[in-house]
Amino acid sequence: MACFAVTLGVIILSGFIKLSAANKDICDLYGAVGQSLMLDNGGLAKTDGLRWTHNNTIIFYKQQNKVSVGKPGDISVTGSLFLNNLKFSSAGIYEANVLHPNSTWTNTWTGRLCMMDKVSKPQLSYVCDFKSSAVNLNCHVAKPQGLSFSWTLDEKILSSETKQTLSISLAHLKGDRSFTCSVANKVSKEMSNPVRPTCKSPSPSPPISLCFTRKTVVAVLAGGSSLILLLLIIIIILCCCHRCNKKKMRLRDKGEIRMLSLNKQEPDSICPEYETMHPTEDSSTPPSPKPSPRTSYQIVAQPEVQTENRPPKLSTAAEDQQPSPVPKPRTKGPQTPNV
Repeated sequence: MACFAVTLGVIILSGFIKLSAANKDICDLYGAVGQSLMLDNGGLAKTDGLRWTHNNTIIFYKQQNKVSVGKPGDISVTGSLFLNNLKFSSAGIYEANVLHPNSTWTNTWTGRLCMMDKVSKPQLSYVCDFKSSAVNLNCHVAKPQGLSFSWTLDEKILSSETKQTLSISLAHLKGDRSFTCSVANKVSKEMSNPVRPTCKSPSPSPPISLCFTRKTVVAVLAGGSSLILLLLIIIIILCCCHRCNKKKMRLRDKGEIRMLSLNKQEPDSICPEYETMHPTEDSSTPPSPKPSPRTSYQIVAQPEVQTENRPPKLSTAAEDQQPSPVPKPRTKGPQTPNV
C-alpha cells in the first residue's frame, strides 16, 4: 500500500512538472523586430514600489518615488512597462511585482513574450488554363511556413479560401474583376496589389519568322538562281547529246541495212563474160575447130568494135542475173599482121 502511494505521488509530480514546462513554452505576447510594445501592470499607487524583471533580471526598480534601475520614462503612471525597438533578444518571461507600504510584495503580471519576423508584401500572379476553363492565382511570399492567407474578390473577402493558391472558373471573370491576397502572422499583415486577370482564347500561333539580313537573303536568292540556271544548261546539253547519239545510231542502222541489201543483190554465179572467155571443163559442147588466123582476126575484131560502141550482148542465162559490182575486164584481140 505504501509503495502504491509513492508511485502515485511520483506520477502526479512528474505530470505537474511537465505541465509547468509546457506553460513556460506558451507565448502570451508576440512581438516583431523594430516594433514597440507595452506590458500592462494593471494599477499602481503613488506610495507603492515597483519592480520589473526580464528572465529573472531586474530591468526597472522604483521605491518611494525614486528610480534606482532603469529610467522613469520606461513605465507609465499605472506602472505599465514600455518596450521600444524590440529585438530577438527581447523575447522571454517578464514579471511585475508591487511593493506595498507594509513592505509586502505582490505579483501583478507575468507573461512570456515571443519574437517573430514581419511578413513581406506578397506578389500576386495568375495563369489562364483553357483546358480546365479556369484561372489559377498564386500568392507569392518569402517563407510561407506558418503564415495565414486570405483572398478578396472585388473587395469582398472570400472566407472559404485560406490557401496560398486560388482557382476561379473563367465564367466568373466576365467583366472587370479585381483580386487581392493577404498574408499575416501573429505580429504583422500585408496585402498584395490588386490584379485583374484577362484570359482570352488563344489565337493560332503565327508562322515562325527567320531573322536574316537583307544581304543574306539576296545572296541566297542569287545562289539559288545560279544553281537553277546551271542545272538547266546541264539538262539542255545532255538532251542535245542524247539526240545526236540517237541520230548517229539511226544513220548507222540505215547503213547496215543498205550494206545488207547490197550483199543480198551480189550474184552467186560467175561473170558471164568470164564463162564465155573461159568455159568450164564440164561443158557438154564439143570443142570447135581452130579457126584460121584471118577468121580469128575477124571474130575477135568484131567484139572489140561492139565493146567500144555499145554494150555486149549477153547470153540468155546472163540476162536472168543482175550485173555484178565487180568491174568488167576489157578484152582486146590480137593485132593482125599487115599483109
